Formats: sequence, C-alpha cells, structure tokens
Amino acid sequence: MVTGAGLRRRLPRGRVADATLACAVFLPVALGSLWSLLGPRHEPWAVTAVGWALITGACGALYWARRAPVAVAAFVLAATAAYYLSSDYDGPLLLVFIVALYVVAATGHQRAAPLLAAVALVGTAAGTLGGNHDVNGVALFMLAGWLVATVALGRLRHGRLAFAREAEQRAATEERLRIARELHDVVGHHISLINVQSAAALRRLRKDPEGGAERADAALDAIKQSSKEALRELRATLGVLRQADEAAPTAPVPGLDRLGDLVDAARLAGLQVRVRTSGETGPLPTEVDLAAYRIVQESLTNVARHAHAGTVTVHVAHAPGQVTVEITDDGRGPTAGPGSGISGMRERARALGGELTAGPAPGRGFTVRARLPYRNGVPTPS
Repeated sequence: MVTGAGLRRRLPRGRVADATLACAVFLPVALGSLWSLLGPRHEPWAVTAVGWALITGACGALYWARRAPVAVAAFVLAATAAYYLSSDYDGPLLLVFIVALYVVAATGHQRAAPLLAAVALVGTAAGTLGGNHDVNGVALFMLAGWLVATVALGRLRHGRLAFAREAEQRAATEERLRIARELHDVVGHHISLINVQSAAALRRLRKDPEGGAERADAALDAIKQSSKEALRELRATLGVLRQADEAAPTAPVPGLDRLGDLVDAARLAGLQVRVRTSGETGPLPTEVDLAAYRIVQESLTNVARHAHAGTVTVHVAHAPGQVTVEITDDGRGPTAGPGSGISGMRERARALGGELTAGPAPGRGFTVRARLPYRNGVPTPS
C-alpha cells in the first residue's frame, strides 16, 4: 500500500513537474477543441489556426507558472480573451486560466489573485453586455463562483504549505537546541573537571617538583578517566546526527543510576559530595532519568568552576508521579557564571512540564532545585 509520503516522493518535481502540468492541462483543452477541426466550418481556417496557436501558447505558458505565476496568469488571461473574441468555437480554454489563477493564489500572491479574477469576471460581463449571447447571467454567476473558489483553494494551499514549513523549522530548531544542551552538558562537565584537575596537578608539581609527581598521579588519572568518559558520551550524543546506514550508538542513556560516577569525578576535583535519597525508588521514564542526571551533572560542574565550595549535598527525592533533585553547596557566591548552563537546565525541566529554581541558599552557598513530573511512566508534557 502506497502511503501519502510515498506518493509525494513518486510525483514529478522541478522542471518535469512544470512540463507535466502544461501537458496535463493541454490534453483536455485540446480534446474539447477538436470539433473546430473535425466539425462543420463556422470560420476560415486561418482563424482556426490562430485559435489553436492561442490554445498552445496558453497551455505552454503553464511551464513557467511556478517561476512567474502572475505574469503567466496575465498572459493566459489575455490569450483566453483573444481566443473567445476571435473564434466561433467555444472551447474549454478557460480551464487554463483557472489553473494559472490557482497557482497565483497558492504561491502567496494574495493581492494579484483576486485582481486577476476580477478582471476576468468584468471582461466576461462586458462581453455579455456587448452582445455575446453565449454567456448569460446564470453562466456569469457560475463563473464568479468558480473564480472565488479557485482563489480560496489556492490561499488554503498556501496556508497549509506555510504552516508545514513553519512546523519543520520549529522542529529543526528544537532538535538543534536539544543537541546543543546535550553537547553542553557532556563536554562542559568533563572539560571543566579536566581543567580543575589539571590545575591541581600543576600546582602540586610547582610546589614540590620532586615529590609532587606522586601526589599529582591521582589527578592525572582522573583527567584520563574524564576524557575517556567525555569521548564516550560525546559519541553517544552525536549518534543522533548519524546517517541511516551508519551503526547506531549502543551505549545506554545515562541516568540517576550513574550518580556515583558524577560524585567520584567531583571528589577528584576536590569537592566533598554527600548524596541523600528519600522516597520509594523505582525505574523512571528515560527522559526524566536523563534530565535529572544532566541537572546534577551541570550543577556539580558549576560548583567546581565558580562556587569556590568545599562541600556539596545532592538530594534526590522520589514521590508518586515526580522526582525532585536538589544540589546545595557551601560556596562563597552563586554558581552561575558565563555559560553556566542554568538556562539549559531550566529548559530541560520545562520540557517535561516541571520547574527549576536556582538561587542563594539560606546563610551561605547556592541551591539548584528541579522538580520533574511524570505520569504512568510517561513524562508530563509541557
């Protein structure tokens, strides 16, 4: 069974589509005008030849309808008027103008489409008043309905295409922001720890060139582990940008079950980290688990870089339908700095229908608190 998307992929595109449109319209118009060649003669053959030239020219102009819709519609209207004024055979050439008018409206020319329709209607009415008995009042009324419907359908098509483009752009923007948050959290966290640990190793070597190498060994080992972990998570994150024929990443999505890794890395950076868990623990939805992990990760990174703190407390509270993470340090000031990522953490919480607050803790330090709700194992939509 062919789906709508599959059918759209099979339809002709570009110049082939333009040529197909012109030929598809020419076929019924030519069939409807054959009686001017095969039927009784009502006009000289020269006039009939001019009429067929106008038919061919009007249908052929549709080849350029998408590139110059207003000019093509105006030309088709003029050719149609010349045909009906000169020929005694009333063929279906008006169909070409209807198609050209639809293209004008569908391509977003909101003023030109009604104007062309009005010119066509006024011209037909003038011909009727001038003695053309082939078009009476009923036919004129029906023509007005056809023209209005054509313009309306073209505008509807233009609106749907514009909405689809906006939805695609919005989805692309949201995907870029999501990838940017992941890269910021993964790279920023590990690079910050590497920076802190390498600075500590340098200080030890400079203070004690002879014996500092042994004490710097732990920091260098931590740098190695942090860089290895950064590369692993970076490969997993960039997996969303892989092509369809490439192997997908097999590493599991990080969650609160890996909170110990974050604590160990922060301790190697010189922080004393205490972890408290309350409530009945259980499996969390993947999106909630990842968001909680990233918020703790980014908060510990900010403490290591900006807070000048010695102790950090991480509290994970489980409750029915939600999980709350709270990170509090005893630093001398706020953990926010240039590129601190607090806005990214807040976006993560809001995307799940939750909230995140960040501000000074009572007395001293800084607190980040995020509430992440979910329902029946599914994150609550924002």
